Amino acid sequence: QVQVVESGGGLVQAGGSLRLSCTVSGLTFDDYGMGWFRQAPGKEREGLSCISGSGRYTYYADSVKGRFTISRDNAKNTLYLQMNSLKPEDTAMYNCAAVGAYYTGAFCLDKERYTYWGQGTQVTVSS
Repeated sequence: QVQVVESGGGLVQAGGSLRLSCTVSGLTFDDYGMGWFRQAPGKEREGLSCISGSGRYTYYADSVKGRFTISRDNAKNTLYLQMNSLKPEDTAMYNCAAVGAYYTGAFCLDKERYTYWGQGTQVTVSS
């Protein structure tokens, strides 16, 4: 059984930083592309960033480019999202997800392509 578990969310002031983690079990981690998504109340889920199984390829949505960094440690079956310069509009539930492929560029931000999802971790940025 596949398990995807996010952690690291919390309350932070605008301009601050958080590092989210996502641990995955039950699959061959380095065979899966991974993505980070978020959803604020009343809004659609938004793709933020993706990384290929090896970590060689990454992609970022314009809304987080230059502020967020995606990475993975395949030896630990863990995905990370380093979030800097946080803004109140970053407030959302953040989820990681896995897909048995990697879609080039912006295609990897399409939530419909992902098959395994975590329960989410809440990030709240105060002004």
